[in-house]
Amino acid sequence: MKSALLPTAFGLLALVIWEGAVRLAHIPDYLLPGPIAIVGAFVADPWGLMVSLGSTLAVTFAALVVAAVLGVAMALAMAASRWAEAAIQPWAIVLQVTPLPAIAPLIIIWVGDPFTSLVVCAVVVAFFPVFANTATGLASPPAELADLFRLYGAGRARTLFLLRLPAALPFFLTGLRISGGLALVGAVVAEFVAGSGGFASGLAYRIMEAGYRLQVPRMFAALVLLSLAGIVINAGLGAFGRAVMRWRGDA
Repeated sequence: MKSALLPTAFGLLALVIWEGAVRLAHIPDYLLPGPIAIVGAFVADPWGLMVSLGSTLAVTFAALVVAAVLGVAMALAMAASRWAEAAIQPWAIVLQVTPLPAIAPLIIIWVGDPFTSLVVCAVVVAFFPVFANTATGLASPPAELADLFRLYGAGRARTLFLLRLPAALPFFLTGLRISGGLALVGAVVAEFVAGSGGFASGLAYRIMEAGYRLQVPRMFAALVLLSLAGIVINAGLGAFGRAVMRWRGDA
């Protein structure tokens, strides 16, 4: 109970102090709006902001699914072949360290379709945690267990499905949870780039639009929605992971 009450109480206290400081210092809304002004900006156009949030979440979840599939597939390929490991791993690292804002304009130009290009950009960010964690999990079984499987005549495929994949499941779920937040970040960054190019979609575009019009409370309202969406995604994927582990009998 305390784990829920204490963060809530701290958040409410911070909001009260924030509102009080803004009012006492007479800070205008276009510099720093208080919580009441932010709530008012959301109430003024809840449908528009929620539709934009839905657009951002559609990109996020599509990218998360693609990143999960690609990450697991690449990790399995590396586990199955040392040649594949030598070929894939350097390029996966290059993809992970490449700044998305630097390549997002090229992706948008090359892909063409707005939604698909946003998904591709978000996948670039979300791919690596699933890939790296799954690859680590596939290599995690103790050597003596692998030797035992070989002793009993288990082939590479049976060892993979009966030993290495079950061992990799917790690692995959951890990577998936990390990638959920990164997919949201990638979607927002891609929407900023696409919005500057004329693609009007998602909360990032609403933030840019509000910034051009100096509607700072509306900017904060969109940022709060993005933060809440990130919290829900992280909590939801965490609950999914715990449910999978309980179903498997590990928790």
